[in-house]
Amino acid sequence: MDINQQTKSIRTFIGAKDFEISRSFYRDLGFEEGIISEKMSLFTIKGLSFYLQDYYVKDWIDNSMILLEVDDVNSYWSFLQQLELNKKYPEIKLIPIQEHEWGKECLLIDPSGVLWHFAEFH
Repeated sequence: MDINQQTKSIRTFIGAKDFEISRSFYRDLGFEEGIISEKMSLFTIKGLSFYLQDYYVKDWIDNSMILLEVDDVNSYWSFLQQLELNKKYPEIKLIPIQEHEWGKECLLIDPSGVLWHFAEFH
């Protein structure tokens, strides 16, 4: 094995309780969708990606977390609020900015229950 192998990306797989609702949610959140198959899409924002699957296991989804590092959590929080996603997706939850010793973050729980951390580090 060549430990000097060039790496290109790291991507997580998340599931969806309702695949069509989750697809719509992530497009509304600003991600670009690349359809891979009728049961899987690749969502990308500014070169960062994850796979969304038409697959749901409650224990798995309830324990799925993704952290997206941003430059300015205050601006990102304003952006999330302006989208008014909770009007179209009543099952989501937005959790305001929290300060920590390492930085700050705001949280979003997607329509399936996946927890997103939008974080700014010191």
